[in-house]
Amino acid sequence: MRFEIMRLDEVDGTAVDSTVVDAASVNRIVQQAAAVGQRLWIRPAETPAS
Repeated sequence: MRFEIMRLDEVDGTAVDSTVVDAASVNRIVQQAAAVGQRLWIRPAETPAS
């Protein structure tokens, strides 16, 4: 499964940038963000229609 992770602006909470990663990478990214106090929004990535 793939997830979209958006980094949120510290002032107003709007998405600053986003990336799509596999499930195995989510924990590492969350740990890095927590270490520096970054706010994230994580949701399942949309899958393209086949």
